[in-house]
Amino acid sequence: MFIKLSLLCFLAYVSCQEGNGTNQNDIGWTQAVAVSGKLTCNGKAASNIKLKLYENEIIIDHLMAEGHSDSNGEFKVSGSKSEITTIDPKLNVYHKCNYNGLCYKKFTIKIPKDYVNKGKEAERTYDVGTLNLANKYPGESTDCIN
Repeated sequence: MFIKLSLLCFLAYVSCQEGNGTNQNDIGWTQAVAVSGKLTCNGKAASNIKLKLYENEIIIDHLMAEGHSDSNGEFKVSGSKSEITTIDPKLNVYHKCNYNGLCYKKFTIKIPKDYVNKGKEAERTYDVGTLNLANKYPGESTDCIN
């Protein structure tokens, strides 16, 4: 039991380590991912929408990159992280389309692992297509701290 607990603690520690895979202290290898798409709200381009690319972690997710949609609603976000296992990337989208509250609506898009590659730069981009933010997305919630 002690060995299993020690291994779990070690893996949790390693998965929370930051770095770019070039330092002697980094464990694992650098992996990269990119995601793109277009955001609309009721058929019109949704500009300046906040996007955050995370590595899904056991305890606290690791922010790899963030950006905003442009005036046409288009975006591309890419990032990298060192990890001993294949990273589990996700994109959080924060918006106020058809929402007047103080906070933001948030939904998450999981990025398939086949779009993850070794290295600092993504070799392929996962295109989510055109998303209408007026739609309700699975797991959508309200987020006041983003």
